[in-house]
Amino acid sequence: MRVLLVEDEHDLGAALERSLKREKYVVDWVKDGIEAWQFLENDWSQYTVAIFDWLLPGLSGIELCQRLRAKQNPLPVLMLTARDRMEDRVMGLDAGADDYLIKPFGMAELLARLRALQRRSLQIQPPQLQVGNLLLDYATSTVSISTNPGNLQNIPLTAKEFQLLEYFMQHPNQILSRDQIIGRIWRAEADFSSNVVAAQMRLLRRKLTEYGYDHLIETVYGMGYKLNANET
Repeated sequence: MRVLLVEDEHDLGAALERSLKREKYVVDWVKDGIEAWQFLENDWSQYTVAIFDWLLPGLSGIELCQRLRAKQNPLPVLMLTARDRMEDRVMGLDAGADDYLIKPFGMAELLARLRALQRRSLQIQPPQLQVGNLLLDYATSTVSISTNPGNLQNIPLTAKEFQLLEYFMQHPNQILSRDQIIGRIWRAEADFSSNVVAAQMRLLRRKLTEYGYDHLIETVYGMGYKLNANET
């Protein structure tokens, strides 16, 4: 499950990121409302839930919610704020937030509220993604091969391999550039090497080859990579 965390307070943001990652969430943490909107505008569907602080540089959490809902975007949002007046809670919910958590809060409560929002998110987004015989299950974070009805064989993938294959399965037969892949998979990580995409692609292809998918992901020289849906 992928979370967009928008929190400009460094200590709180770092603590939230650590806790969420311990719970196996994939976390994109940004500290500015304008940058958060760029993430959402580019591809909001990659996220299961979003966590917005109320007060942010650029765009506030309230403004982010209003922009989402103005575009009929159903992404579940948890709003964090120190404002505890009834009028403020009403304002946040009216702006489009799905839940509201007042600072300071316990991490256990935040995680429980996220689980509740996840259940709603699964009603919005399809629980599975299928391209040919490849089946990606969001509930279990697994990718399987469907060789015949009722017979599924799991492909053991690391978290990064899962994210990478998911991205290609969401865009079959489309060329994805190195920069697009970095932006989607590694953008929240400052310390990645220049050859990280090529190295991760080698590992993913090696596993796919073991299961008979030798030519599933093609290198398009000078442009990027493409998942050939007809190879599945």
